[in-house]
Amino acid sequence: MAPLRFRWPAGLLVVAAVLAVDQGVKWLVLETFYPGEVRPVLPFFNLVLVFNRGVSFGLFSGSRFETAWLLSGLAIAIVLGLLYWLRSEKRPLARFAIWLVIGGALGNVVDRLRYGMVVDFLDFYIKSYHWPAFNLADVAVVCGASALIWESFVESRAQRGETGERT
Repeated sequence: MAPLRFRWPAGLLVVAAVLAVDQGVKWLVLETFYPGEVRPVLPFFNLVLVFNRGVSFGLFSGSRFETAWLLSGLAIAIVLGLLYWLRSEKRPLARFAIWLVIGGALGNVVDRLRYGMVVDFLDFYIKSYHWPAFNLADVAVVCGASALIWESFVESRAQRGETGERT
């Protein structure tokens, strides 16, 4: 029996699921929170409504609306590169991870094109230190990227084991 591959239709379902959940939760937050509102959930976690005009960790957050278009174009170029990579990628976990990254990237592109900024709402903290707020699209990107890194280590170890090389 041939190994199961994560094909395009299944991958598009992953992207659609990430987009639907991400945009649905963002809509709910936008409808029920006012900007800057903090709702404690756990001793280390709040729900908040924060608008991020920049990129990860609030970098370039003072940027103008035109930057949203530039960042969206960059994200779309990265998505196109990932789609090209998918053409030759055979490993199922890597393919799934790439689709997660694509879904997350597109979730934030939708925000930038709709609002000129990204809607963030997850706020983790320890005492007075707060990690920069993020959203479910960011979670998909980080999980996908982490899985790709993990997969590369697993593949690297397997290749070293097959050749008997030590590094």
